[in-house]
Amino acid sequence: MKQSEIKELSTEELQDKLGSLKKSYIDLKMAHTISPLEVPMQLRALRRSVARVATELTKRELQ
Repeated sequence: MKQSEIKELSTEELQDKLGSLKKSYIDLKMAHTISPLEVPMQLRALRRSVARVATELTKRELQ
């Protein structure tokens, strides 16, 4: 997800998105452990998306 897309979401939507992204990352990581992924860069992209959403949530909590 892009940062501009993340800023448009509400706090509840961000929390739901964070949960689903974390689950997707764990599932993909397990799949990669069992048999290598064709595109291992998916792991990096998902991990960074999780970080972006978590950062936006933290920023909103501090305001």
